[in-house]
Amino acid sequence: MLYYLIYGCWYLLSLLPLRVHYVLSDCLYLVVYRLLHYRVKVVRTNISTSFPEKDSEELRRIERDFYHWFCDYLVETVKLLTISEKNLKRRMVFKGTEVVSQVVAEGQSCAVYLGHYCNWEWITSLPLWVPAEAQCGQLYHALENPAFDRLFLKLRQRMGAVCIPVAETMRRLVKYRQHGRPVVIGYIGDQVPFWNNIHHWCQFLNHDTPVFTGTERIARQAGHAVFYMDVRRIRRGYYEAEFQLVSRTPKEVPEFELTDDYFRRLESSIRRDPACYLWSHNRWKRTREEFNLRYDEATGRVDIISSVEELKRKKGML
Repeated sequence: MLYYLIYGCWYLLSLLPLRVHYVLSDCLYLVVYRLLHYRVKVVRTNISTSFPEKDSEELRRIERDFYHWFCDYLVETVKLLTISEKNLKRRMVFKGTEVVSQVVAEGQSCAVYLGHYCNWEWITSLPLWVPAEAQCGQLYHALENPAFDRLFLKLRQRMGAVCIPVAETMRRLVKYRQHGRPVVIGYIGDQVPFWNNIHHWCQFLNHDTPVFTGTERIARQAGHAVFYMDVRRIRRGYYEAEFQLVSRTPKEVPEFELTDDYFRRLESSIRRDPACYLWSHNRWKRTREEFNLRYDEATGRVDIISSVEELKRKKGML
């Protein structure tokens, strides 16, 4: 019942014209930023430590612009439930698809690196731009709330993309290969890995950053062509997403180089327009110092349970 209640309200709200949604976004900005101060401390810390060269006035401007964009992202996600294919195709334009079409025509699948940048929900409209013989999709983490989980699955699959649970990634890719169907799969790789999933660190936005390497491993194992999707916000409600070919032979690229390349490209995108990145995410909560405390060289395992104080006592640091 909760799903149908949420869905009904979301559906009715999504029927409003986008110009009305943006008026609602402006009101939401006042509530989220000015009244509730939603994650302001996290946002402010992330921005200031990522751009130490910028003065306080510019940092505060990025902060304000971020909240304006974030509220736009929210209402645009609501609109995704009923927006027409024609309207969405006009507002989310993909470039470089001819390279993807060529790769697909030659029977090779594609792994596409994405970030939490601009409107990643509207990128699920990619099936409107690539050959029908390719199955588009994205890796998917189930939401804790079953009603919202069901709703977002509907949103993200509305234009023909499929959501693939992370745990089923290789099994699903093998299944598509057996059926002779190339895939174009998006991987949002800028999340925070759990302690026991940290295998590589790189410099990202002035931080020593633990990163996921799963996309690289999957692309190598499956032999997928690797792309980076460079997204730009042209103006309010309009985006361009350009496919940039990184490698068609990922097995020949040195280990971790694809991952490092992805974060260099993502940082370049962010620096071009910092406001459109998801600064409210506590991206750098895991440090190398704490990882080194948790890592046991003898066993190669990472302690994910003990507190920092307990770890320091074990290593004679207290």
